[in-house]
Amino acid sequence: MLSTLFRRPVTPAPLTIHESAAPPDPAAWPDSYGKELLDLVAAHGAVLVEGLDLRDAAGVEAVVRRTTGRPVRETEGFAPRETRGEGLYSSAVWPANQPMCMHHELSYARRCPGLLLFACLEAPTGGGATALADAAAVLEALPAALVERFAEEGWLLERSYNDEIGATLSQAFGTEDREAVDAYCRANDIETSWQPDGTLRTRQRRAAVVRHPVSGLRCWFNQIAFLSEWTTAPEVREFLIEEYGPNGLPFTTRYGGGDPVPRDVVERINEAYEGATVRRPWRAGDLMLVDNLRAAHSREAYTGPRDVLVAMAEPIDPVDPPSPDRPSRRAEA
Repeated sequence: MLSTLFRRPVTPAPLTIHESAAPPDPAAWPDSYGKELLDLVAAHGAVLVEGLDLRDAAGVEAVVRRTTGRPVRETEGFAPRETRGEGLYSSAVWPANQPMCMHHELSYARRCPGLLLFACLEAPTGGGATALADAAAVLEALPAALVERFAEEGWLLERSYNDEIGATLSQAFGTEDREAVDAYCRANDIETSWQPDGTLRTRQRRAAVVRHPVSGLRCWFNQIAFLSEWTTAPEVREFLIEEYGPNGLPFTTRYGGGDPVPRDVVERINEAYEGATVRRPWRAGDLMLVDNLRAAHSREAYTGPRDVLVAMAEPIDPVDPPSPDRPSRRAEA
């Protein structure tokens, strides 16, 4: 049986369950508990399973398949990853001494994963937690006027693809063929602009506030703060502007109408995330399942080696329908 170690009903815990004795075959564990596990994720937003003794990518891939079926392939990733199995990836390549701020995976994509599965094969010696923040709590903590503007306008993500910073064309789209990239972007409501030097710039407008398809909770669901130029370290931002110009940054965000998002707004969003954040350090063999709409996640700075794998499943279209008494500007665009 699964035994609860701790529970926080306001934030999406993570509710923690523990196997007192590791199963003989950790990969077969979901055969007995898979449905109960997914029910717990639906109820609490995130679940951390300890004591599974997962040791390699093959075992993690088997757990993923037995829990959710076939995982989805990542497209439009913002940073490179190493493929570790079918639909199984390393954590995004990011400097170990720099935190990866709160975000919802692929919240800028037309279809994004509804469920994330993280598995720790090797825990860092210090730091490196995959922290979580309750998206509904973040929404409640933000100023009402700010939420209303983003709810009406949505948000814009601007990206510039190059071979030095962030994901390359091939890593993001699986190809460097212009026609194939343009076809994908047209199908997914992404504006493209090919530059004289052959690089690509894109713009995509997405909802910033969505309603959870199961619980009905309104959730702050976007990457406005994480992919903002103001979240990068000042010296890094200055270097990128000097190197690529203000319109050629690897990524930055705007209000849905095109206005810049000021630094103080980005700082306020990050403060709301911090106020709704819970942390548990990784231990080798842990498995964590996260409802991608209900919970944002981050990766803290760390020391020593860290091997955390991720799989994405249950793709959804996170578009929030306009209120019947207030048509959305997205519908008018």
